[in-house]
Amino acid sequence: MIPLKQDLEEAYYRVRPYVHRTPVLTSSFLNTEIGAEVYLKCENFQKMGAFKMRGATNAILQLSNDQRRAGVVTHSSGNFGQAVALAARNLGVKAYIVMPSNAPTVKKDAVRGYGGIITETEPTLAAREAASEKIKNEIGASFLHPSNDINVILGNATATMELLEVQPELDLIFAPVGGGGLVAGTALAAHYFGMNCRTYGGEPFEADDAYRSLQSGFIERNSTTNTIADGLRTNLGTINFPIIKSFVQEIIRVEEGEIIAAMRWVWERMKLVVEPSSAVALAALNREKERFKNQKVGLLISGGNVDFSNLPF
Repeated sequence: MIPLKQDLEEAYYRVRPYVHRTPVLTSSFLNTEIGAEVYLKCENFQKMGAFKMRGATNAILQLSNDQRRAGVVTHSSGNFGQAVALAARNLGVKAYIVMPSNAPTVKKDAVRGYGGIITETEPTLAAREAASEKIKNEIGASFLHPSNDINVILGNATATMELLEVQPELDLIFAPVGGGGLVAGTALAAHYFGMNCRTYGGEPFEADDAYRSLQSGFIERNSTTNTIADGLRTNLGTINFPIIKSFVQEIIRVEEGEIIAAMRWVWERMKLVVEPSSAVALAALNREKERFKNQKVGLLISGGNVDFSNLPF
């Protein structure tokens, strides 16, 4: 079922006291290079450093008092685990975060720092799902999916709603595509609050399940996920895919070198710390820039949580 405009408006006012209204930045050099007016919605300045704070907060706020008392559980090796831990702490809710044993220590430390209770598992999706299910059954915690949850998607949409308040006449918006929660929320917000605003997704060739899914009309899986954009290695879900099919114009795929070049450009030119997954949206715009000349373009900079010991440049 496709959410209504009212659903997005309610999510916007629900999460507003708990998240940052992040800045929208521009670069005259970037505008010249692309040949368009480009506006970067900088969710790297969001609490815990990524847009996922919005979806996690909205999802927890939608739980009943009894559900909140029982806590929440999710499985994540990255930003969503941190987002759930922090959002839960802010709302007085216990958060159980299932993480693979090989997750970077810095990410485990961040989850613990936000008050999350970590359960480590073998580094497979099946192991993480089994551990999450066990916690859910034994403790009664509510499971929050990082991207295939309608309340998470509605929370994600609030970033684009803010962007369109600043630049209401955007012609199109680019968002990176991993599990599909951000691009689905972006597309809903652009549809309901934009002026004929189109949504495009950026995706690595090395993890292009969303591109192939739009081509086939069915949810496709990644056979390989050998991309530097570690936040985009997940697959689409049954809840976000119908939204993507209905409201996303196109998925543009990019090479690994293009992702690294875009990431480096933002670091060097705009002095912004962005993670590889964030750079995919800019890489996709740059790859097809001739098509978008003289238009007003929004870019969702999804996050800035970077492993500084493993930079690609």
